[in-house]
Amino acid sequence: MVCLGNICRSPLAEGILRSKLPHNKFTVDSAGTANYHTGNPPDKRSIAIAKKYGLDISNLQGRQFTALDFDRFDMIYVMDESNYNNVISLARSQEDIDKVKMILNEIYPNQNYSVPDPYYGGNEGFENVYKMLDEACSIIAEALL
Repeated sequence: MVCLGNICRSPLAEGILRSKLPHNKFTVDSAGTANYHTGNPPDKRSIAIAKKYGLDISNLQGRQFTALDFDRFDMIYVMDESNYNNVISLARSQEDIDKVKMILNEIYPNQNYSVPDPYYGGNEGFENVYKMLDEACSIIAEALL
C-alpha cells in the first residue's frame, strides 16, 4: 500500500487489509513515495479512525518505497496517480510495472480514481477514506482467499 507520506492513507489500507487476511499466509505493508515521515507513526486521525473500526495501526512506522519493494511484494497498490507515477519511475522491468495498481480500480475497474488525501481535511475525510479503502480491501482479500 503506497501513498505520499505513509501516515494517512497507506497505513490505513495496510491495517484494513491485514485484518482481512490470514497473518501466516500474507505479508501486508505500506510505504510512502516521499521520505517526509520515515520512522513516524501514522497520523493521529488515521489511528483514531482505525480504532473506531477495531483496528490498531498505532505501532506502524512510516518508510519510503524503494525498488526492492518490487522484489518483496507480488502486488503494489497506490492511492493516486502521482503515487503511481512515482512508483513506476523506480520500476526496473515490465514485470515490476505490472505489479502496480490503483487501489480504487478494485471497486471501479479501469477508472483510475484517486483515494483523496485526508491530511488537510477534517475527520470526515478520514471516515470517507476508511470506507473507500475498506471496500477495496474487501475485494482484494476475497480475490486472494
